[in-house]
Amino acid sequence: MIWKPHVTVAAVIEQDGKFLLVEEHTSQGLLFNQPAGHLEPNESLIAGVTREVLEESAHDFEPQYLIGIYRWHSLTADITYLRFAFGGRVIAHHPERKLDKGIVHAIWMSADEIRATQTRHRSPLILRCVEDYLAGKRYPLEILTQYD
Repeated sequence: MIWKPHVTVAAVIEQDGKFLLVEEHTSQGLLFNQPAGHLEPNESLIAGVTREVLEESAHDFEPQYLIGIYRWHSLTADITYLRFAFGGRVIAHHPERKLDKGIVHAIWMSADEIRATQTRHRSPLILRCVEDYLAGKRYPLEILTQYD
């Protein structure tokens, strides 16, 4: 058996002091997450995070920088995730757009509200990415190289 991590992309989006999260059905119940998901075959990290934000929140997202790369092992699922978290801005909202299966709705929460709901986070990466964003962690997108 060949081991490999699950590569995911996530967006940390702040607007007017609030962060965009999604509330979704999971095997552990109704939980919060950033708009995030698995990288698809032949997809760049930038294209992946842009697609995930649109599918899960109905927002067009422009990634402007990388906040960090995170490794997390879920004991519950026995899966290791490698998350690329991006920051940027929302360009447009499409409220009529149907959200991905399992997503109940997108919600804007303050950092304090996110901290207060940790027991309902899909992973510890949610708060960690927000805290890194608030600490000013920013890496240029040029750090990423895409070979086609």
